[in-house]
Amino acid sequence: MWKGRFAQDTSSLVQQFGESISYDWRLFPHDIAGSIAHARAQLKAGLLTADEFGAIEKGLLEIKADIEAGTFEFKTSLEDIHMNIEAELTKRIGAAGAKLHTARSRNDQVATDTRLYCRTEIDFLVESLSGLQAALLDRAEKYAATVIPGYTHLQRGQPVTVGHHLLAYVEMLERDKGRLTDARKRLNVSPLGSGALAGSTINLDRRAIAAELGFDGVSTNSMDAIADRDYIAETLFATGLCGVHLSRLSEDLILWCTAEFGFVTFSDAHTTGSSLMPQKKNPDVCELTRGKSGRLIGNLMNLLVAVKGLPLTYNRDLQEDKPPLFDSIDTLKLILAVNTEMIAAMEIREERCLAAASDPMLLATDLADWLVKQGVPFRHAHELVGKAVAESVKTGVPLDKLDLTQIDSAYTADASSVFNLQRALAARTNPGSPSVENVRAEIARWK
Repeated sequence: MWKGRFAQDTSSLVQQFGESISYDWRLFPHDIAGSIAHARAQLKAGLLTADEFGAIEKGLLEIKADIEAGTFEFKTSLEDIHMNIEAELTKRIGAAGAKLHTARSRNDQVATDTRLYCRTEIDFLVESLSGLQAALLDRAEKYAATVIPGYTHLQRGQPVTVGHHLLAYVEMLERDKGRLTDARKRLNVSPLGSGALAGSTINLDRRAIAAELGFDGVSTNSMDAIADRDYIAETLFATGLCGVHLSRLSEDLILWCTAEFGFVTFSDAHTTGSSLMPQKKNPDVCELTRGKSGRLIGNLMNLLVAVKGLPLTYNRDLQEDKPPLFDSIDTLKLILAVNTEMIAAMEIREERCLAAASDPMLLATDLADWLVKQGVPFRHAHELVGKAVAESVKTGVPLDKLDLTQIDSAYTADASSVFNLQRALAARTNPGSPSVENVRAEIARWK
């Protein structure tokens, strides 16, 4: 493609080092769509005849079909998807194919392709996130009233329900969808027509090209349009943070399926065994999700480090934007699919949940609230309940069986009424609190 300037062929090692066709081939549908829109603008500008445009469009669609069928031969010597398609087009239709690159550069071409790719994949991820939310919602509805301990510092704190706990992840995933959707809005601007960095003296209708490709508008600075990879960074941040959320869900479920907790059972289809220990049933989906979240975070760091020291505009370092992008998209798509399937099939062991939630210590804060309602300042109430807890630990008498009137005169015989789990949950009626009524209302809202 640059044979006019160079007297020697490119070294085979340089070709191997610099090629990107081994991974950017997947941009082919976007590259072809962009090329057809570009050719249509050339037709309107009088740079192509109707016959030439027809040959270009037909040839590009035939190449697309061949790639989809797996019969297209990609050549490393042509470096990337753009030149592979253009060279094959010219081979098939002749001189008209050589006109296609008029008024564009691979710089604005790849920026267009990757935006279109991100847009398509974001749409798929948002749909997949909704699918996982639906699976969580289904389990939350089934176990809306199943009481479990809520934890801080991984120590039992206060009672919640399985439904309330799972809805917390529905909330997180909704924020992930919002970030992806927001990134999609910002990236949906066409850079095509920015050329290598300074546009072209051959002015095509950029807005018409953008409209055909579904962009909301066109970029307004050719240098920024070529150098910008913010949209990939934003996509990778959104996928990385989503991975963090799914890792946290995985950690909860890993704990819940241990013999020590015993809150959850996964289907045999979503667990694995041990090559040595025949009794084992391992939560590999959760563990792999937790591990793969590190890849999603690492891919963001990969891109940021590659871009941070680059002067305007295009530098070959930017070729390294695609491997982390493709890997994060592929990884998150698989994580979402397998977790949706696993969550939909998991069962909660309600008897184990009830046994854990029956610990009267979970209602220690409720006891402090009871004292406050009797007129005791909260800090003093906190101290009085702390004394009762210490006495329970010292004597081995459960907190709900203690004679609290022996602790302090602020307690009356009515204080023991606090130790009713269902009543305690029902009292948590503030918006966002885990009363069963609230949980069911939230499930209805999400539905």
